[in-house]
Amino acid sequence: MMTSAEIRKQFLDFFASKKHHIVPSAPIVVKNDPTLLFTNAGMNQFKDYFLGNRKPEYTRIVDTQKCLRVSGKHNDLEEVGVDTYHHTMFEMLGNWSFGDYFKDEAIAWSWELLTEVYKIDKDRLYVSVFKGDEAEGLPMSSIALEAWKKLVPEDKIIFGNKKDNFWEMGDTGPCGPCSEIHVDCRSDEERKLIPGRDLVNNDHPQVIEIWNNVFMQYNRLKDGTLEPLPAKHVDTGMGFERLVRVLQGKQSNYDTDVFSGTIKAVAGITGKTYDRSDSKEAVAFRVLADHIRAISFTIADGQLPSNTGAGYVIRRILRRAVRYYYTYLDYKQPLLFQLVPILATQFENVFPELKAQQEFVTKVVKEEEDSFLRTLDKGLKRIDELMKTSSSSVIEGKAAFELFDTYGFPIDLTRLIAQENNLAVDENGFEAEMQLQKNRSRAATAIDAADWVIVHENDTQIFTGYTNVEAATTVVKYRKVTAKGSTGYQIVLAETPFYAESGGQVGDTGVLEFNGSSIDVIDTKKENNLIIHFTTELPTNLEGPVVAKVNTDNRKNISAHHSATHLLHAALRQVLGTHVAQKGSLVNAAQLRFDFSHFAKVSDDEMKQIETIVNQKIRENIPVVIKEMTKDEAVALGAMALFGEKYGDTVRVVIMDPTYSIELCGGTHIGATGELGLFKLKHESAVAAGVRRIEAVCGEGATNQVNEALAELETIKELVKNTKEPVKAVQQMVADVQSLKKRIESYEALALIGIKKELESKVILIGNTHFIGSAVNVGNPDGLKKLCTELQASYTNLLVVLAANIEGKAAVAVLVDDALQASKSFEAQKIIKDQVAPLIKGGGGGQKGLATAGGQDPSNLAQVIESVKNLLK
Repeated sequence: MMTSAEIRKQFLDFFASKKHHIVPSAPIVVKNDPTLLFTNAGMNQFKDYFLGNRKPEYTRIVDTQKCLRVSGKHNDLEEVGVDTYHHTMFEMLGNWSFGDYFKDEAIAWSWELLTEVYKIDKDRLYVSVFKGDEAEGLPMSSIALEAWKKLVPEDKIIFGNKKDNFWEMGDTGPCGPCSEIHVDCRSDEERKLIPGRDLVNNDHPQVIEIWNNVFMQYNRLKDGTLEPLPAKHVDTGMGFERLVRVLQGKQSNYDTDVFSGTIKAVAGITGKTYDRSDSKEAVAFRVLADHIRAISFTIADGQLPSNTGAGYVIRRILRRAVRYYYTYLDYKQPLLFQLVPILATQFENVFPELKAQQEFVTKVVKEEEDSFLRTLDKGLKRIDELMKTSSSSVIEGKAAFELFDTYGFPIDLTRLIAQENNLAVDENGFEAEMQLQKNRSRAATAIDAADWVIVHENDTQIFTGYTNVEAATTVVKYRKVTAKGSTGYQIVLAETPFYAESGGQVGDTGVLEFNGSSIDVIDTKKENNLIIHFTTELPTNLEGPVVAKVNTDNRKNISAHHSATHLLHAALRQVLGTHVAQKGSLVNAAQLRFDFSHFAKVSDDEMKQIETIVNQKIRENIPVVIKEMTKDEAVALGAMALFGEKYGDTVRVVIMDPTYSIELCGGTHIGATGELGLFKLKHESAVAAGVRRIEAVCGEGATNQVNEALAELETIKELVKNTKEPVKAVQQMVADVQSLKKRIESYEALALIGIKKELESKVILIGNTHFIGSAVNVGNPDGLKKLCTELQASYTNLLVVLAANIEGKAAVAVLVDDALQASKSFEAQKIIKDQVAPLIKGGGGGQKGLATAGGQDPSNLAQVIESVKNLLK
C-alpha cells in the first residue's frame, strides 16, 4: 500500500513528465485579496493569470496547495468530524494550463493518472459533463463529452446542470464548465443493489467526487452576463485526503496515514480508544485530527488567533476542538499543543514552515488553550446561573448568544448542557441574534464594485516606484466603488510609481494630473498583484496622457520607517535571541509598529540595548544595498524570509551590512542608514500568545519625541522648584505623599470607629431582620465596605445599606449576610442593580453578600435607603 507521501509525489512527478513546472503551495493566509481571508481553492494564487493582470512565467504548472474552508456547501464548521470526508484544512492537488492545452489533454491525463498510474478500477469511476444552460445561453460541453467517449462507456457519463458542472470563482470573474470524476467505494454487494451513477452528487459518503477539471472559458460581468475570455485555461483540483482514502482502500479519510498518527497520539494522551463510530467520543478524535492541522498551518503562515477577521476563524476552530476534548474525551487540560510536533514532523518535507516554527506554534496553541479553558470554566458557571434563574424550561436565545459570543460556547454545547438539566434552548432566537451580528459585520465591510471600464487595452502593468516618484502614463481601466455609503473610484495605470500597500508598508498618496486638472490619490492597494489607485473623483477625460506624482515627503518618511524596521529586527535578534521572527508590521509616515515572536516582556534594560544598537547603525551611515537574485541565492546569502509570504523565483534582497541585516523585502527604503537621523522606541506590549509589539519613530518623529520629553522635564523642574536635581525632588515629593496618605488612613480608621458606633445605635428590627440604613460621611467608597464588613460581625439576619456623597458623586454599599441570603433569597448585587443603580444614575456589582455602586446623582441617597428598606416590608 502506498503511503500518502508517495501518492503526493506520484501526482507531482506525473505532471512534471507532462512538462509542468512544480511550484510550492502559497500560504494558507491570503494577502492582497479583499475577497478572501484564506486560500480556499488551489486556483487562488493564480487568479491574476486568469484575470489577465499578469502573464505566467510557465504555461503549465502543478502543485499541492494548503486550503481552508469553514463555510459553504458541505463545509459548515459544526459538521467537520461528524462525517468521514470533509475537513477544515485540506490539500488540493492541481494541474494548470494558462492558454496552453485544454479539454482533450486535461481529460486524457486525468484518466491516465487515475487508472494507469494509481490503478483505480475503471469500473468504479464515473464522469460528469456540463449539459448546458438554456437561460444563460450556454451550450453543452460537447468537446469534453467526445473526449470522455474515447475513454469510458457512455453509461459512465453523467450530464450535470449548472449547479454541479459550471464553476465560478465568485459573483464576477473567470468561470466555465467543469467535468468531474467520481469514485464508488462501496462493496460489490452494495453496487449490485444500486448503480453508482444514481448516487453521484447525492451526498453519499462512499460515492464521492475525487477530481474536478474546470475549463475557464468565460468572464462573468457585474450585470451577470458572460463574455468569452481571450485565452482559455485549465484549472483542476483533486482532494488529496480523498485520493489517499481511495488508494489505501479505507472507508474514511481519518483511517488513512494522513490522520492516523494524530489519532493514535490523541488516544495515548487521553487514554481513550478510537472506535471509528458515530459516537461523540469518536467524533472528538476526528475533530482534533482535523482541527490541529488548520490551527497549526495558519499560525505558521502568520495568522494568530484573535477576535476579528481571519484570527477569529482560527480561534473559533481551536475552541471547538477544546470543547470536544473537554466534554467528550473528559480531558480538562491543554491537549492540542501536544500534537503540533507530530504534525510538524509528518509534513516537514512538503510544508517545512511548520517544522521551522514548531516551538513558536506550540507555545501559541498552548496559551490559547489555557485561555479558553479558563473562559470555559467561567462559561459553565454562567450557564449554571442562567439555568437557576430561568423562569421557564427554555434558555432564551439572547442568553445562548451571550454564551457563544462572550464565552465561546457553540450552540450545540449549550444545547447539550441544557438537555442534561431537562431544559431546551431557544435556537430560533439564537439564530436571530447570530443573523443580526452577521448583518452588522456585512454592513461594516460590504463593498460594491462595478465592472471595470476599459479605457486602453494593456496586458501588463509596470511599477517604477523603486527608482522614480513620477511617471508619464495612461489609464488602463477604472471602476466605481461604493462602501459604507460613500462612493469612490479605483484607477489602474499602465505605468505607476505609486507603491501599493504590501508587506506592512502603507500605500502611497499623491496626485494624477490630466491636461491641467488633477485629482488626489488617497491610497494605493493591491488586488492580487494589480496596483489600484483610490480616488474620490474622476477627471472629465480619462483617455489622454496622465502624469502620476507620488507625495515625496510622505514617501520619504515611510521609507525611513521601513528601513528602521529592518535595523530593529536585527537588533531584536541580537539582544533577545535568534528565535525572534517578524509576525507583522505597520510602516507609515508617522511611525513603525513591529510584531515579533518572543515569550516574555522586553525589559527596560533590553529596550535600551536595542535602541542603542539601532542608533549605532544609523551613525555608521551604512549604505542600503538592494539586489535582485533567485530565492535560493538569497537564502544562501543569509537573507531572512518571512513565513506566510509568497515569493517568486526572483526576489528583492535588502542589505544593511551583510553581517547585520539581510532580508527579502519588496518595500521602499532610504539610500543609507544615516538618513534616519535618530531612532526612538515608544512602547512595548503584548499582542497575542507569544507575540510582542514594539512601536518606534525615526527622523523628525524621533526628534519631536525627544523635544517633548525635554519640555516635560522643564515643566517638572518648574513645578518642584528644583532645576539642578529634579529627580531627587520628585522622589521626596512621592515619599511625602505616601506619608500623608498613611496619616489620613489612620484618621479615617478612627473616624470609622465613631461612625460604626453611631450606626449600631440606629439598628432597627423589621420582623426578625436587623436593618441598618444611613448616609455617612466617608472619604472614599472603601470606607463603606469596611463599615459593612465590621457591622456584620455583630448581628445575624442583617441587611445594611450605606450611602455617601463623595466629591459630588454617589457611593452606595449593600450587605446581605448568609442567613438572610438563605431565608429571603436576597442577593446584594441584585439589590444594587434593581434598587440602587437607577436612582443614582450609575452602576455597580459585587458578590451575593456584599456589593457596591457609584453614580452621577447623589441627590436621591435617602430614597435609595428607603427603597432597600422597603424590601423587608
